[in-house]
Amino acid sequence: MSKGVGKPKVGGPFTLVDHNGKEWDSQKEMEGKFSLVYFGFSHCPDICPEELDKMAQMLEIVAKELPPSASKNPDLLPIFITCDPARDTPEVLKSYLKEFHPNLIGLTGAWERIKAVCKLYRVYFSTPPGVKPGMDYLVDHSIYFYLMDPEGDFVEAIGRQHTAEEGAKLMVEHMSDWRGKVKNS
Repeated sequence: MSKGVGKPKVGGPFTLVDHNGKEWDSQKEMEGKFSLVYFGFSHCPDICPEELDKMAQMLEIVAKELPPSASKNPDLLPIFITCDPARDTPEVLKSYLKEFHPNLIGLTGAWERIKAVCKLYRVYFSTPPGVKPGMDYLVDHSIYFYLMDPEGDFVEAIGRQHTAEEGAKLMVEHMSDWRGKVKNS
């Protein structure tokens, strides 16, 4: 049952592989924490790196406003899900994401699983037809951060039109208003 009136049903349970090569169960890992989910790919020449830099800035701002060590403040889990599992192996994601923020969790998996997760989050993505192994290509995809609450429900979409400061302000407002259960590290 959806909690919000007029809110789209975004998100849902999934299992992928993290940047350490371990199975990652969204229900277990995201439960009790706010999550900031972004879909992209490591070979992106400009937009994904810009947005991941913005994500790192938002995480730093939120951490200053709502220190995760305070028991009343929920943890914020930053998640990057690839739209290009053919090239984005766990090793590639681990190397790529360390350039942006130490807490970023990179997720990949079989193409069918990535497609299913993208459908859950209403993410559009498209690779060019006829791509052969070793070919260079771009992946067209939606460009939003999805803020999910500690119960796994969609809270807010933060787009390219938001600065890091504006995105962080939205996140702090939603996180400060949270009255449910949280898990802290």
